[in-house]
Amino acid sequence: MNEAIRPQPGIMDIALYVGGKAAIAGVTNIVKLSSNENPFGPSDRAKEAFQRSVHQLHRYPSTDHAALRTAIAEVHGMDPARVICGAGSDEIITFLCQAYAGPKDEVVFTEHGFLMYRISALAAGATPVEVAERDRTTDVDAILKACNRRTKLVFIANPNNPTGTMISAAEVARLADGLPPQAILVLDGAYAEFVEGFDGGLAVIEARSNVVMTRSFSKIYGLGGLRIGWAYGPQQIIEVLNRVRGPFNLSNTQLEVAEAAVRDQDYIARCRTDNARMRHWLALALAELGIPSDTSMTNFILARFSSQEEAEECDVFLQKQGLLVRRVASYKLPHCLRITIGDESSCRRVAHAIAQFKGAK
Repeated sequence: MNEAIRPQPGIMDIALYVGGKAAIAGVTNIVKLSSNENPFGPSDRAKEAFQRSVHQLHRYPSTDHAALRTAIAEVHGMDPARVICGAGSDEIITFLCQAYAGPKDEVVFTEHGFLMYRISALAAGATPVEVAERDRTTDVDAILKACNRRTKLVFIANPNNPTGTMISAAEVARLADGLPPQAILVLDGAYAEFVEGFDGGLAVIEARSNVVMTRSFSKIYGLGGLRIGWAYGPQQIIEVLNRVRGPFNLSNTQLEVAEAAVRDQDYIARCRTDNARMRHWLALALAELGIPSDTSMTNFILARFSSQEEAEECDVFLQKQGLLVRRVASYKLPHCLRITIGDESSCRRVAHAIAQFKGAK
């Protein structure tokens, strides 16, 4: 080992990210409810665009993503010049930390927030600052109290992963208005499409110069395997992010499939309706078993068990039944399991298995 070769400060403090399980040795007929994926996959229009894209595999993609940015802007009522696209919203979170945070700067996020906030802050050499939530919900006052002259970025997911909770537009606006002048508020909207009539924070952004929102094609659009995300914010900030974005960070396939997907809002509406129906059913079914969850605005519920031991025992039992859910001890919720809302048969299967587990105790 060469002791003279060392990474930048903060890099070795990053714990390796571990995604949700996708397989169990020796078990077939797996139902994966661990990664918040759309059980119905992408729309037919998106699939058709994917098939057509094979004819352009030898061509470099556009560097400005103009067609996709225009489609996003038309669907959401935005200025396309203020949209930036990335390889998942993760990449845009990385851009924000790379461009606006560094040594002696601080990046604020909530205690049960997405793990990439901490990882991207450390990768940029900045100091991650974790703020307590109130009943697994973003606490605006606690965030504002944690901010100071070193604060450069504040990340909140609204709705949040893995809790499923969200705060109101009025609270988001209060947070934005209370930040120190050099700080940017980042609204992570990976699950925004699951909330009927929700603009993801667009109105807050349009009225201010310090707010950005990130969005994803990985969840309700069913395109997690292609890694496509986008962000919207003030022109000044988007121009900065485009300076650190690689010119060919998205392929032709990603661009064309995402454009087809975002234009098929009828499909998204059907997925949202079905998700809400089964989310309500599963939450009630588990509550009747003595397993509560907060009101979720996403495509998962956070099932709360009596202890970490019970949660882990239940997870092991479910795995033996071929059911994969997500332990969330890494999010400081060791007594919980995050369960993705699958199709109706998957939801009924997991509820039945948990009932068996509780009955066997």
